[in-house]
Amino acid sequence: MANLKNVVPGIGVCAAIAVPCWFLGEALPVVGGPVFAILAGMAIALLWKQPSRGTVQDGIAFTAKKVLQYAVILLGFGLNLAQIAAVGAESLPIIASTIATALIVGYILYKVLRMDSAIATLIAVGSSICGGSAIAATAPVIKAKDEQVAQAISVIFLFNVIAALIFPTLGSALGMSNEGFGLFAGTAVNDTSSVTAAAAAWDGMHPGANALDDATIVKLTRTLAIIPITLVLAIMMARKENAAADNATTGAKLLGGFSLKRAFPTFILLFLAASVITTVAVAAGADVATFAPLKTLSRFFIVMAMAAIGLNTDLAKLVRSGAKPILMGLICWACIAAASLAMQHTLGLW
Repeated sequence: MANLKNVVPGIGVCAAIAVPCWFLGEALPVVGGPVFAILAGMAIALLWKQPSRGTVQDGIAFTAKKVLQYAVILLGFGLNLAQIAAVGAESLPIIASTIATALIVGYILYKVLRMDSAIATLIAVGSSICGGSAIAATAPVIKAKDEQVAQAISVIFLFNVIAALIFPTLGSALGMSNEGFGLFAGTAVNDTSSVTAAAAAWDGMHPGANALDDATIVKLTRTLAIIPITLVLAIMMARKENAAADNATTGAKLLGGFSLKRAFPTFILLFLAASVITTVAVAAGADVATFAPLKTLSRFFIVMAMAAIGLNTDLAKLVRSGAKPILMGLICWACIAAASLAMQHTLGLW
């Protein structure tokens, strides 16, 4: 109970910041609530430094870590695996190619630019899978610092906005079909809100089109890549820590030998369980709308967590180290878009 009393004030602060940012995100989906929240948190942190926060900081730290994990778990209730299998299967080759492209390019840039490994990983995963949600799932696994998360989110946001603004016009210039643009938006735009914004703009430009539904299904299919990616990263982190322990001791391993159970993040397992629950319930006749409140709560938790991360971020330090991450984000973004178009052309879809 004492611990609960310590964290409640900080959670309340993050919630208070999140509420107006949530509504701003609803009004401007191309930006989104998480970005407004992280910017608001960083602005407040300029005036309200950590040493003066007292016990409130405990709740802010709890929100940045634990509430972020709860958001990922609840995200699973928005995934109907049966629907994804039925509708999203044809997009799998394109999804696989864009994810592989982003991860390979990200690794090369990490080496060439000599970037911080955590920032490079977050940008590569955020670009390849689903923006903020993928970063939220990956950050605890690789033990990323709040400033690293903030930097990755900022980079992803920049290219989300650019994609949402220019991709509908680009698709028209390339003569893409409605289905083709749905695939393009779902695989080449990072965050769900920006995918929605780009596809909705396309539908507005092409009366009768239904690219939004196609793009949404493709995006949900792409989101499932969170599971294998985080598992691989967890295994790599565990082995890295084992190796470090071996070097620091006389051969005693940190985990007493590699353990998949210990390496696999519990919240990712619960995310998968939530997806299975949704799938089984809908197959049994439950209305998919039943899970809508949980999906909404997941989105709000992400906004809260981004507010907390913003409060824990040194804006001056973030600006000083921003050139390389932005360059990496730009190259990953361009390569993903090119890979999506190339695969569609190869498969005869465009």
